[in-house]
Amino acid sequence: MRPSRSQYPDIRLDSFSLLHDELQKSIRGGRLSLGEGVQNSPMTAVARVFVITGPSGVGKGTLIRGLMERLPALELSVSATTRAARPGERDGVDYHFLGSEEFARRIERGDFVEHADYAGRRYGTLRSELDARVGAGVPVVLEIEVQGARQVRAAMPEALQVFIAPPSLDALRTRLIGRGTDDHDEVERRLRVAEHELQAQPEFAHVVVNDRLEDALERLTAIVAGELD
Repeated sequence: MRPSRSQYPDIRLDSFSLLHDELQKSIRGGRLSLGEGVQNSPMTAVARVFVITGPSGVGKGTLIRGLMERLPALELSVSATTRAARPGERDGVDYHFLGSEEFARRIERGDFVEHADYAGRRYGTLRSELDARVGAGVPVVLEIEVQGARQVRAAMPEALQVFIAPPSLDALRTRLIGRGTDDHDEVERRLRVAEHELQAQPEFAHVVVNDRLEDALERLTAIVAGELD
């Protein structure tokens, strides 16, 4: 199901559709083949795209770090955002931290494959992050918001999508407060968005409940590893 324009007026689908048109020719069985310029190699490399989504504070980043430790062939597509960096976060590693004007300029240039507004901030996946890995035949992980995951599903249904859910909304509230990165108003705003996002779980073939971290990581690893075999 794709969100309506009236529900999410700031979502842009055009740039992702352009990328999809370029890549769709090489998608086979849920994998993306290398472009024609490298088809001369004896074995065609393939790249799988994995979308990990879920509400803010649910533990997507922690699970992805554990996933990549267990499956080192994976590479993470670093998202861009207009929010400020949190303590310990590094530009170009955790996020590409962009000012609002720079983010808008990059949208106009068509630099994003998907982008959306979330809780008063802007987030998106840079075309260069995905193109480079797909072109090299490297399986890539996208950590994106539910709005962005819907855009990817509409344009690239072959990408495998996993929804990370909290055991309850109260548990999510406790996590958001406990991480100490947002004030009260921001926590409440993220929870309001999360209530809506949790209703999207039936849209996803795979839902992992992050109650106990180790159990959730085992489940997520099994899902992804099964697609890499």
